[in-house]
Amino acid sequence: MTMEELMNELQGQKMNQEDPNEVSFEKLFNEEFMSKYSNFKSFDEFVIKGNFQVKTEEDVADIPDELFDRHVVRETKFADWKSMLETANKEYVRN
Repeated sequence: MTMEELMNELQGQKMNQEDPNEVSFEKLFNEEFMSKYSNFKSFDEFVIKGNFQVKTEEDVADIPDELFDRHVVRETKFADWKSMLETANKEYVRN
């Protein structure tokens, strides 16, 4: 344990570390992915076009499936949100 880690622990502060089991939407739906499967360069542009208020990944989970699926069908090459998410995960793992 380094001196800095010891000091943080003694002060009761946890260092912010990215969970290796969770990938952010920004990384998952990167510009290459979005350009390949939609007319958008970012996931943010995609959700804004659908008039969805999204600030966190939990906000995406709160969107009714039917509404989000319709948006995915209209704006991407996918049949539904689940397919889009699965493809993004597969492509992320490959890279």
